Amino acid sequence: MRQFTAVVNPTAGGSSGAAGLLVVARLLREAGAELDTQYSRSLEHAQELARQAGEQGRVVLAVGGDGMAGCVGGALSGTDAVLGLVPAGRGNDFARALGLPTDPAELVDVLLNGSPRPVDTIEVESAVHARTSVLGSVYSGVDAVANLHANSAKLLRGSASYYAGGLRAMATWRPAAFRVTVDGVEYERSGYTVVAANSGYYGSGRNIAPGARIDDGLLDVVIIRHAPRHLFFAMMNELKTGAHVDRPEVEIVRGKEVRIEADRPVPYGTDGEVNATLPVTARVQPGALKVLH
Repeated sequence: MRQFTAVVNPTAGGSSGAAGLLVVARLLREAGAELDTQYSRSLEHAQELARQAGEQGRVVLAVGGDGMAGCVGGALSGTDAVLGLVPAGRGNDFARALGLPTDPAELVDVLLNGSPRPVDTIEVESAVHARTSVLGSVYSGVDAVANLHANSAKLLRGSASYYAGGLRAMATWRPAAFRVTVDGVEYERSGYTVVAANSGYYGSGRNIAPGARIDDGLLDVVIIRHAPRHLFFAMMNELKTGAHVDRPEVEIVRGKEVRIEADRPVPYGTDGEVNATLPVTARVQPGALKVLH
């Protein structure tokens, strides 16, 4: 029987992080599994707790949203530790990419009986991130501004908070001059956003990179070039299905290493967290993390 350590973000999704573990914890213990619960004071503390549990041979459960999944999974990247996800945040986009069930009983079955699957991670390097690892994507531009607004929303949850954040971001956004270097090839584009995606989903189910796979050893780099604002709002709606990729303003390049720069201090985010500005370099780390699925 597997032994688990749950690393909990008690404030994820508007204080639903701890609540999200309750049913899962009861079902795990009823099945005979040993479960230790650790509450994190910060994302850095969560990484420390995850590494300690992983070194003890325990399955580490990241309980919270994409920020928690990214920091815990990033801490375990490149080790033999196994990660399990208990989605309890706003977006839960990496869990969505893994195809994890939302029903607690079905999720517990995955945690108890699922096979560890090797997936890719992203090494992020910048003035703020000194070679850290994340799971889903690195995104810059208006999307990062929208994410900042979504994270500060008090009344809205899930996709509604991201959509409202996008409207606020567009109110003051002016096109940035991006320089995107993918495996040594430069692309100079004026526009809204650049996303280096390992997982296809971000922003609570928006399918920004429909062709992205978490185990193909590549990043899908999505560039949204300048367009009239009404077209950008149309593209926001098309992100639900991935139909935006058919627009001429959307360009997708695949590669292993991506450098994103801009002509001004444009913010970028990783896995739901925004706390830095460009430039940033993202590198895929093939099969670096074992995840229960």
